[in-house]
Amino acid sequence: MIEILGFSGSLREKSFNSALLRAAAELAPEGLRVEIGTIRGIPLYDGDVEDTLGIPEPVRELKERIVANRGLLLVTPEYNQSLPGVMKNAIDWLSRPPSDMARVFGGRPVALMGATPGGFGTVSSQHAWLPVLRALGTRPWFGGTLRVAGAGAVFNANGELESETTRKQLRNFLEGFRSFVAELPGT
Repeated sequence: MIEILGFSGSLREKSFNSALLRAAAELAPEGLRVEIGTIRGIPLYDGDVEDTLGIPEPVRELKERIVANRGLLLVTPEYNQSLPGVMKNAIDWLSRPPSDMARVFGGRPVALMGATPGGFGTVSSQHAWLPVLRALGTRPWFGGTLRVAGAGAVFNANGELESETTRKQLRNFLEGFRSFVAELPGT
């Protein structure tokens, strides 16, 4: 069984991206388990806080969950044609201290997906993450994309994925990422 950790880059209770992550956990193909993490509770990065109090508990917990899994699934909203600040803030904390960055991110397989009410999916956000993933030393998966556009028509009011087309795309995406992770040595 390949286990990956996913987290949404939105804190909104009725987030389409959190709904997409829940759907990924539900629709994970045989041989893959998607564990759901959260960035909720991670404070704004402040080097003075790090120097005086150390790494906050929510950050330490999420770091250990990342390390315990074979891959990472980032479910990213798109804000103003770029990545969400709250998610980037979480990644900044997760990369601290620099001496621990390789343990958490080094060589880790990462997949990006996202949902938005807009018509272009999360193409700009996913593209904006690439330099960050490179700087962290991850192994981004480029074998598939999932950029859910028009999310208001894809999820119902309860946050359940209703579109059979999107469900199929999500299953295919997860199967591809599972194969990518399985083929990598040392993961």
